[in-house]
Amino acid sequence: MQRGHIPALDGLRALAVLGVLAFHDDRLPGGFLGVDLFFALSGLLITSLLIGEYERTGSVDLIGFWGRRLRRLLPAVLALLVVTVIVFRLVADTGEWIVARTDAPWAQFYVANWHLIASGNGYWDAFAAPSAFEHLWSLAIEEQFYLVWPVVVWVLLRRGGTRSVAIVAGFGAALSMVAMAIWYSADDPTRVYMGTDTRAFSLLAGALCAVPVIRQRVERFATSRPRGALLVGLGAASTIGVLWVAASGTSGWLFRGGLGAHSIASALLAALVVAGLPAVERLLAVGWLVQIGRLSYSIYLWHWPVFILVSPQHVAVGRTVLTVMRLAITAVLAVASFVVVEQPIRHRAKWAHGGRGRVAFAGTSAIAVAVWLAIPVPTSTNAVDTAALEAVVGARTTSVIATTTAVPTTTATTTQSTSTTTTSTATTTTTTTIVPSGPPVTTLFWYGDSI
Repeated sequence: MQRGHIPALDGLRALAVLGVLAFHDDRLPGGFLGVDLFFALSGLLITSLLIGEYERTGSVDLIGFWGRRLRRLLPAVLALLVVTVIVFRLVADTGEWIVARTDAPWAQFYVANWHLIASGNGYWDAFAAPSAFEHLWSLAIEEQFYLVWPVVVWVLLRRGGTRSVAIVAGFGAALSMVAMAIWYSADDPTRVYMGTDTRAFSLLAGALCAVPVIRQRVERFATSRPRGALLVGLGAASTIGVLWVAASGTSGWLFRGGLGAHSIASALLAALVVAGLPAVERLLAVGWLVQIGRLSYSIYLWHWPVFILVSPQHVAVGRTVLTVMRLAITAVLAVASFVVVEQPIRHRAKWAHGGRGRVAFAGTSAIAVAVWLAIPVPTSTNAVDTAALEAVVGARTTSVIATTTAVPTTTATTTQSTSTTTTSTATTTTTTTIVPSGPPVTTLFWYGDSI
């Protein structure tokens, strides 16, 4: 399976990120499933690398693996987090920058998914203040998978070989799908949608297709029966396409098997591409798709903060112009990230490797934390300015006016022999507040964001 770079896989990545872009631009209801296609690809490729290394060397260099993953993923994320928090502090709405600043540290340490679950804000809540880093929940799941799965594979390969990896991957995927179905709540599916345990099946489906016992069968099928394999590939692609059009984040059937079916179709399609099915490769290895696929990680990182700032609430343009603006700005930032940050650190920066790389990792992480400390989060996003409130209410009233009214009173005194009646004048003072215009202020409403 070690074929080197496969352009058609870049084409799959391009389709995945284009689906996500279309979903966030409100043009494809099920485009968010592009994340699952990413998951399936990651599970397949990472497991292939681990098994291939073990077959060549008899071991797996876990430190080296994690170092490569950090060089690939972390620099671009840190750049995104720091730049976005600073820019949002300067130009975004107060609620938007506060949410971004609150979520940034969690995203930095790849636990954004559990932070979003714990915060109680539903992922599909249309009225919640959008988080600039909400989309990083998927990267958190991938990084958590990269942390645990290589250790599991290494242990399984040492004790039981590749077949044990297939058994654990298959059983784990099934258990994860069952957990999603059982724990799904129609009121808020965020827990099962973002939970590492309930989304592991997407990654494990790809991992299963990377195990030699499965991979070799797919390769033999693609070689001996190319037309049949093409039909299977088209069927998998059609399943993915139908789900992207028909699904929504509130579709109960999606969490009771639909996501599982999508992940299986994605893993199977990726396996057929890796197996070298010519017709599928020709369809996916189109030049522009391959270029988008190479930039897919950068595009995915930068698109959502751009979409928040370049939104109908901030930019008064037509929908088509808005889409063009969003895509253009995202493309510029993605290319800049790819050329200036990702590629140099990944391939050319000697300081990013070995012991110096670990020092650099700790240093840059500390710098990011310093930025978070320098831009603190307010204790409350709904604080009341008492002076301003009194000024508003006071502007509706006049001064207190005192009036004096003479009221006659009569006092009668009675004895056994005489009767006396005395009339006197008592003074009563009343205080009146006069409202010059409009109805009186009787109720005050405070409207805040989801925080």
